[in-house]
Amino acid sequence: MPSSLPSDPSSPLSRLPVARLAFRPFFLLAALFSVVAMVVWLAFWHGDILLRPVGGLMFWHQHEMLFGFAAAVVAGFLLTAVQNWTGLPSLKGGPLLALVGVWLAGRLSMAFPLGLPTWLPMLVDLAFLPAVAFVMARLVIAAKRWRNLIFLPALGLLVIANLGMHLGVMRGDAALIRQAAYLAVLLVTLLMVVVGGRVIAMFTANGLGRPRPAPRPALERLALGSVMAVVAAQLLVMLGVTLPGVLMAALMGLAALANAVRLGGWGGLHGWREPLLWGLHGSYAFIPVGLAMWALAALGVFRVELAVHALTIGGMGTMMLAMMSRVSLGHTARPIRTLPGIGVALGLMLAAAVLRSPVLALFPQVSHWTYSIGILFWCLAYGIFLFHYTGPLLSPRVDGKDG
Repeated sequence: MPSSLPSDPSSPLSRLPVARLAFRPFFLLAALFSVVAMVVWLAFWHGDILLRPVGGLMFWHQHEMLFGFAAAVVAGFLLTAVQNWTGLPSLKGGPLLALVGVWLAGRLSMAFPLGLPTWLPMLVDLAFLPAVAFVMARLVIAAKRWRNLIFLPALGLLVIANLGMHLGVMRGDAALIRQAAYLAVLLVTLLMVVVGGRVIAMFTANGLGRPRPAPRPALERLALGSVMAVVAAQLLVMLGVTLPGVLMAALMGLAALANAVRLGGWGGLHGWREPLLWGLHGSYAFIPVGLAMWALAALGVFRVELAVHALTIGGMGTMMLAMMSRVSLGHTARPIRTLPGIGVALGLMLAAAVLRSPVLALFPQVSHWTYSIGILFWCLAYGIFLFHYTGPLLSPRVDGKDG
């Protein structure tokens, strides 16, 4: 990747609307990729093999929803937000498109290994997140906005989790793959806790014309610190340290309780008429739900996989859809309003999470239908996003400004 940041604003590539800020290509590609990946997963679930990817389709589904879809959304959000946080121009033009190319190369090499040695797709895939962290670090350090350094160790640990999943494939170690994937899920959850804490209460107060809730520093530290402790514990487990199930359950339970209380203070009940608000609150609610279910799973009540899908579909998938819908309007200078069908899309995502997690925990015999319906709901939800946002993401800002 070129070392000069940002790129020359007069260059032809910098004038391309899709290359003006990172949210444009990454939100668009993440949504499109998630639909394609879910269609492949649905076909596999019904007995059709459409791909022969690295590690097989079970591994590919886990890996690509985390390091294909989620990583692209995280990159698009962070590399856009860092411009506001630091006051410095972020990645655009040729360097941004080069970073997009790195992400695309990772997806292609994972899906179509073509008989290449397994270490080659691994290296291609692993290159993306360090590049994102490098750009973030340069801007944050240059502007001395030290508060935003929290994202760098999270990105670094995501790289370690990604490496763990790849090494698990190379060694035939299913336990390492599983524990590394769990670490990645919890790291994305940590990012949601950080970003959600910064924006959900603010968006709610601004959208409803209400005063922002009074800060509760002790609760904020507990909500964030408890999730950090969960991440640290899972990192130890991935590295081979055996931790008592009771300890994991206690950490997960504390994190669930703290974040439930935190969410309760953000005034979400007042925003029930506005999907871009209740979508954010609903998605955040699945963080304590998922962590509480994980605590029960650590005690042997049911499978951890059910808790993981509460976090990934209800938390990650829904929050990313809501955030992309809002950010894409604001950064293209369009009115912040819920476009037709976006409320339906967010409702479909929350319904998919309920079916795939709590309902399946209570009625495990309906797994075949809940899997299929959940996949279809995801595809419909992100299809609605693509219908409304492909045009704006590929078009200049309506006010004629850059970005």
